[in-house]
Amino acid sequence: MSERVLVTGGCGFIGSHLVQALLARGARVRVLDDLSSGRAENLGAARADVELHEADVRDAAAVARACAGVAVVYHQAARPSVPRSVEDPQGTFDVNVLGTHHLLLAARAAGARRLVMASSSSVYGDQPELPKHEGMAPMPASPYAAQKLAGEQLGMAFSRSLGLEVVALRYFNVYGPRQDPTSAYAAVIPAFVAALLAGRAPTIFGDGEQTRDFTYVEDVVRANLAAGEVAGAGGHALNVAGGRRVSLLELYDQLARLCGAAGRAPLHAPPRPGDVRDSLASVARAAEVLGWRPEVPLDEGLRRTVAALRARSA
Repeated sequence: MSERVLVTGGCGFIGSHLVQALLARGARVRVLDDLSSGRAENLGAARADVELHEADVRDAAAVARACAGVAVVYHQAARPSVPRSVEDPQGTFDVNVLGTHHLLLAARAAGARRLVMASSSSVYGDQPELPKHEGMAPMPASPYAAQKLAGEQLGMAFSRSLGLEVVALRYFNVYGPRQDPTSAYAAVIPAFVAALLAGRAPTIFGDGEQTRDFTYVEDVVRANLAAGEVAGAGGHALNVAGGRRVSLLELYDQLARLCGAAGRAPLHAPPRPGDVRDSLASVARAAEVLGWRPEVPLDEGLRRTVAALRARSA
């Protein structure tokens, strides 16, 4: 009989892609999502095959019910965004730290063998050393980054002393279809594309020379699947990234061409508190521990993403 798994945030951007991949592998999938940012429609035809618990990770009793009988937990639920955490440090803490603690306790009590959690490249802060690697001391520069690091450390403690294997995946700027371009906290790629397709000039915070390492959602899903299955992965925090550094101005030029808006100039606004200047990851440890490497190049990922957002706005 196939394993039962739980995906928190399974109606969201990354979570819905992960749910579909797990179903394709024959897993019995349960989803915990409060639908505050995710949408059941993101699951598409897979919705009929999913047991959906509409609840909040801050609700310990609901989390315990969702974990009952589950072998592996994939924890994607969060209040993301550095700016949001600066504006609402308490609210984001309650979800990102307390909610994660509820989940760790419930997964252990339910006898789950492993929990895979979504962490963030933001835990490294604005250190100048590149590429970022897991041997570096974290230096979070925002409440969100500190919250993700706290969740990681709780998970590692459970892995070391409480018998629940935990793997933390440090995502670097994930993008792809289903990422919401309408949120006030929208990530840079969907925000740029939505503006360009609507004939508006996107806003770049800062001079645009800051760099990011973008990771296509399909690669993130493969990393999660490996982290849930590979023997010996418990107790590791691992970078999940594209492994290529690109400036926001370079990114903007690529997206403008794909959107048929080449030559349109972006707007500029002051840098935002908590944002890092440069980001590039080493994925050597993920390759060693999980046998995982990114497969979708940025050009191809951007092409797919623009096509999906164009279809959504049609």
